[in-house]
Parts: sequence; C-alpha cells; structure tokens
Amino acid sequence: MTCKRSKTTFQRRERSSKFHCCVPQCTASSKFNSVLSFHTFPKDKDAQERWVVNIRRDNFKVTPKKRVCSRHFKCSDLIEPLTSVGHRRLEKGAIPVLFHWNNFTAPAEQPAVLERIKTDQLHSDDDDPSMDAIAHTSHLDSIPTSAARDHTEDLLVEIASLRKHIEEISLSSRFCLERFAASDDDIRFYTRFATLAHLMAFWRLVEPAAGKVVQMSRARAAANIDELPHTAGATSLQPIDEFFLFMTFLSLGLMQRDLAHRFRIHQSAVSRIINTWATFLDMVLRAVDIWLDKKTVKAHMPAVFQHYTDTQVILYCAELRCQIPNPHRSHLLSTYKPQWNFKGLIGMAPHGAVTFVSSLYKGTISDPEIVKHSGVEALVNPKMAIMVDEGFLVENCVSCKVHTPSILPNRAQMSGSEVRKMQSLAKLRLHVEQLIGRVKENKIFSTVIPLSLTGSVNQLYSVVCHLVNYQNGPLVTGLTR
Repeated sequence: MTCKRSKTTFQRRERSSKFHCCVPQCTASSKFNSVLSFHTFPKDKDAQERWVVNIRRDNFKVTPKKRVCSRHFKCSDLIEPLTSVGHRRLEKGAIPVLFHWNNFTAPAEQPAVLERIKTDQLHSDDDDPSMDAIAHTSHLDSIPTSAARDHTEDLLVEIASLRKHIEEISLSSRFCLERFAASDDDIRFYTRFATLAHLMAFWRLVEPAAGKVVQMSRARAAANIDELPHTAGATSLQPIDEFFLFMTFLSLGLMQRDLAHRFRIHQSAVSRIINTWATFLDMVLRAVDIWLDKKTVKAHMPAVFQHYTDTQVILYCAELRCQIPNPHRSHLLSTYKPQWNFKGLIGMAPHGAVTFVSSLYKGTISDPEIVKHSGVEALVNPKMAIMVDEGFLVENCVSCKVHTPSILPNRAQMSGSEVRKMQSLAKLRLHVEQLIGRVKENKIFSTVIPLSLTGSVNQLYSVVCHLVNYQNGPLVTGLTR
C-alpha cells in the first residue's frame, strides 16, 4: 500500500540553485515545488550502486548536484525537521523504492540486485572448484580491443542520446505546467496569466497554504475508496499542476472527462481538484481588501478621466448565462433578456483595477436591489461619484453623485456640451467593457454554465474576477497632471 504521511512539513525553498530529480519519468523540480525535498546520493560506494540500480540509470555518474526527490522514499525513511526552516533528512541506509513504474508502491523486502548477484557467484564458486579458471578465461576473453572500445563508446553515446530523447517525449506527453513553461503564449492560453512570471508571482503568494489544502483534500479522497477507485492516479499531480488544471478548467471551460484524459487521472479526482481549488482560492482572494480609498484612487487617476476626477468606481452588472433549469428554478429568468442567467455586480477603479465583486443573484433582481444587497452603497459617500452604464437606474439608492450617459427625449437636439459629455462617458465606459471582457475570456463564463456547476458558480465567479488583478497589466495608463 502507498505510504500516507500524517502531516505535511514545508521545506525552505533553495534560492541559490534549482534542483531536479534524476529519476526517469519524474519531473519534480524545486523551481516549481518547495514542498518536496531533494537528497544527494550517499558517499558509500555500495549504497550509491543500490540507488543507481533502483532508479534504473545505467552508466550514471554520481555527482553532488544529482538529486532524488522525497517522493521516491518511504515515509519511514524521512526525518522531518524540528523547525519550519530546517531541512528534511534521510534515515541511515535509506534507498529510493517508490517510482512511477511501480505506482509508488513499496516492493516486498528482498536483497538488492547487486547483493543477489554477489551471493549467487559465491555459491557457484563453492559448488564448482573449476569456476575460478572459467572466470579467469572469461575475463581474458572479455577484454575489448581498441575497435571494440570505440564501438562501446559509440553505443554509450547513442544510449545517452536515446534516453534523453525518451525523457523529452515523456515530458511532452504529460499535460503539466512544466511542459508549457517556455511559452508565454501557451501560459496565456491555458491560464489567462499574461506570462509565466505573472503566474509564478501569484503561485508564490498561495503556495504555502495550498500545500496544506492539497494534502487534506488527498487524505479525504484516499479515505473514500468508492469515490476514487484509482487512488494512484488521484495523487500523482503536484500541487502546482493541480492549480494548473484548475486554471485550464476556467480558461478553456473543458469538460471534466476531457481534463481527466489530459492529466491522466480519474474523473472523480478532477472534480475533487476543481472543488478544492475553487473553495481555497475564493477564501484566500476574498480575504484581500481590494476596495481602494479615495486618496489612492485619486493618485492613480488616468488622464482620460480629467473631467470626472471624482469617480471612485465604475460599476457594471454582469450577466452569466446558465443551462435552462427545471420549472422549480424559474427565478433565474432575467427580466431584460429571454434567457436564464445569474447577475453579479463588479466594480473597477478608473485605472482598471477590480475593486468590488458582489455575489451572484437571480436573473430577476432589479438594479436598485442588486446595489442594496451587494453592499456597495455602504462603501461610497457624498464626496465620491460612481459611473454606470445607460439604463442602470441607481441614482435614488446611493448617497453619491452618479455619472451616466443620458438621452433627453423631450428635445429635438442636444447641446454641444451634452454631446461631448455623452461621447466622453461612452469612451470611458469602454474600459469597464474591456474588464468584463477579461473576465469572460475564461470560457467557463462566456458559454452556457451547466447546472452541475450551480453549487460552486458563486465561488468560481469570485475567483475569476479577483484573479484579473493578478493576471494582467493595467487597463488604463497615463496619470492626470
């Protein structure tokens, strides 16, 4: 059975260098995961040989830089540090025994391969006195000529080249973050983060807490064997690849079965990962106070808002389409559009940062009701102004000034100043439209939301909106003079 650790100890990230596990098919790297520890080969030659045989690396040169990650050792072989800044160590005589090819299951205790070979040779020598002569003759016959040595060296070079090629193919066949790390375009496509640097900066913020959440989630999943019949595949992803799976789900809106095939895990594990990360990121991101005070908004006011410098927030009512429910859920029907949807209020500061995200409400909710229930009216005061779209009627339910495009139906023609005001407001409204565009770049919200996600849609919407502040550069540049 696969060994279960009773607790998780986070290792200190090695900043000076990046270690990689030298075990074939293992892509663990300290650059992407600081939860694992990376161990050097023992100094004892016999112990080194046992390590090399176990990891299946022929003609392998042991150096101080070669490391084996802690995933390949039994938990009884690992000595946890006494403090949070300590390093995990190995028990004396520990050898790696958990690998991809044995599904990380410890084999039955038996003599090492080298020991069996040596024992068999000793027994054979005792049984047959003529073995010394035969061995001596065999040794003489095996001495290679110069041509044979050259041929052997060529074969070794070819083997090394083939092994490297196999490792590259293995990596390219795996759907993980490391596979796409060299391309910012791919990172943008699969995660909506502008670059790998943006993604890694966010990962460093959440990684310490994420490790604990992943471990607890895996422990609950392992306890429910009926839910996860393939437990080996369910725990094969590193925490950062679970995060990558969740971001791919948001970005591309893929079905869970598709994600299961891509990441080579069971479909129930995909569902667990999505629910775990939606809950975790929603909790973490909501804990961050994104509402900006008036002084901060003023300090970052773009030049295009020079005639509306009192604007504190631009509000937009986002509508998300959902699958047609049964008759008992008719309250989701929108009063504005003949479709079934959720509605949520999102606020943007003039320079483009998301500063307010409400919960999702039923599609029949009115504009004043959504403003009242969202809590945004408690954040503004008479010295501020909000900017809203035409038709968003909230003037009577907020205590501040409201900038909104208006049409005067009783006039045959508007004045020049009124026309210019409407044009300038329309241009400024484009910025919040771009912000909503960034939210709906995540295909999960630009298409019809399945009813299976209605239980977690609030968390998913909150996460997507909050992540906009971390994924991209500013929408509006250029400060007012």
